[in-house]
Amino acid sequence: MEIQELDTVVLLRDASEHGLERGDIGAVVHRYSGEEETYEVEFVTGEGETVAVLTLGRDEVRPMEGREILHARELAA
Repeated sequence: MEIQELDTVVLLRDASEHGLERGDIGAVVHRYSGEEETYEVEFVTGEGETVAVLTLGRDEVRPMEGREILHARELAA
């Protein structure tokens, strides 16, 4: 499945330097085309505060699937 701008994606690795964990949900805010597809992905809190905007490769995110359920966790300080 091709990832497009504004798609919801799942992080496939920890990004502990940003307080993010494998399985966190983000939104693609920009898609770079080319030899290697990369994406700018924004991760936000439940209040809409941006936690991080990361440039990630296709091997670091996957599309969220329709039968998955979201999960909440507290962001480490």
